[in-house]
Amino acid sequence: MNRVEGKVVLITGAARGQGRSHAVRLAEEGADIIAVDICADIATNDYALASEADLAETAALVEKSGRRAFTRVVDVRDRRSLEQAIAEGVAELGHLDVVVANAGICALGHHVPIQGFVDVFDVNFMGVVNAVHTALPHLGAGASIIVTGSVAGLVPQTGFNGVQALQGPGGDGYGLSKKMLRTYTQSLALTLGPSSIRVNAIHPTNVDTDMLNNPGMYQIFRPDIQNPTREDAEVTFPFMQAMPIPYVEAADITHAVTYLASDESRYVTGLQMFVDGGAALKLGLAN
Repeated sequence: MNRVEGKVVLITGAARGQGRSHAVRLAEEGADIIAVDICADIATNDYALASEADLAETAALVEKSGRRAFTRVVDVRDRRSLEQAIAEGVAELGHLDVVVANAGICALGHHVPIQGFVDVFDVNFMGVVNAVHTALPHLGAGASIIVTGSVAGLVPQTGFNGVQALQGPGGDGYGLSKKMLRTYTQSLALTLGPSSIRVNAIHPTNVDTDMLNNPGMYQIFRPDIQNPTREDAEVTFPFMQAMPIPYVEAADITHAVTYLASDESRYVTGLQMFVDGGAALKLGLAN
């Protein structure tokens, strides 16, 4: 307990899923939380995104741990609004020590229009850049930046080792954004190393959240069935992992986030951490 005692953590995409899991665990470990989320749907993304009620529930769970929660409804694509929200959060909570750039969408399918490429790339890459760059003026020595990548996003856009590429313009935007995040975090780690600010990326496989569990994603995994159910899709979910699992839990990613947010990882930077049941090894993507 108290592994991040006294720290203030910014989390994007904090209203539900991995973001909420990170916020609650880090609060339990002693951190105050700046939680932001779009709390609205994006037209090219088929599944519903989080709501303001979801963000309020995240705040309530943080406060249940006795820690402070500062929340703002912000689209990570809007740098000016994000910059203002972070400044207000820092003013209220006193400082900023950790950035968890977690917000992301995954609009897959050949029916997705070209705008889907723009939306996915802008959320998943530019949203990370906006969060990190607007937070940088508030960070000092010992700070930690943690970026959410993706094993699936690292698969070449033409497919690899029998694994199909992510489908449609949104899939292309997803893959490009996650590949660029890998390079971005490595380069930024070198840039910020002399300032003793570390930068790391976590690459999950399938995670049991709304991004995975929705009708559109079920159809991607089971194109042979009309209107497949979760049970239908779960037959094929394990194909990427070396371990016989369909997915990991949000808490599994949170364990890695907690380590990278804590001083236990004070000399760990530039790391590409795969929390994936061996998927990157199986696909030849780990190096």
